[in-house]
Amino acid sequence: MVRLAPDASPVQFVDAAEILHHDSSHPVSHEKIRELVSTRSPVVWIGGSEPLHHPGVAHLVRAITGSAHFVFLETDGTLLRRRIHEFQPTSQLFLTVRLEPGAQGHTSKGLRSDAFELASEGIRAAVLSGFLICVHARVHSETKLQEMADLIQFARSLDVDGILITPANSGTNGAAPDAAALQRKTAQARKLIGSMWWGSFSRILEPLLSGGRHAVRSASDTGASIEQEERVNEEGVRVA
Repeated sequence: MVRLAPDASPVQFVDAAEILHHDSSHPVSHEKIRELVSTRSPVVWIGGSEPLHHPGVAHLVRAITGSAHFVFLETDGTLLRRRIHEFQPTSQLFLTVRLEPGAQGHTSKGLRSDAFELASEGIRAAVLSGFLICVHARVHSETKLQEMADLIQFARSLDVDGILITPANSGTNGAAPDAAALQRKTAQARKLIGSMWWGSFSRILEPLLSGGRHAVRSASDTGASIEQEERVNEEGVRVA
């Protein structure tokens, strides 16, 4: 379980493009790596522009996990099977694959989309290789709860270790009624996860992923609730 240090933001957000050079196999900013490995945040979330497009991402992940931080490496999954050999399974690393609700039902001539198939194949390969895997699903205004339920069922069939659900945007842009409706739908979708811990972590991630590094303060405020919920629900990370 993730334990929070006093006065620490629970999650540090990293955009891979900001510290990895597209044509380099090693991180460009050694100063940034030193900053990350010394952060008091127990979790480092690597996302932003597709991390697996960067040759040096595996080196970055090893450096951070080697400093006893948890790393959630978010990817659309299309390159995961091709690059899985560059990573090492560890209890500190969660390969986090972003899947869209309803995508598994969108077919062309009876076949699922290439992107969804590639992501699914990547998840299967990672599970067989012993990696911890979680699925990140985003709720859009047009998302149907049944689509989310179907996606969660599909993710469980792949034997993933966790499911995260966040709104597709911050919920603060656009008309207030629309934002409130999206928040309600997101809350309903999270109940389908069946895990208090992953639901709590989803809420912590919400301001961070919608606002990037500028939302760290908000994530820190939200994170105060996760330890309380952990005491009530000391369950493992595997989704029932």
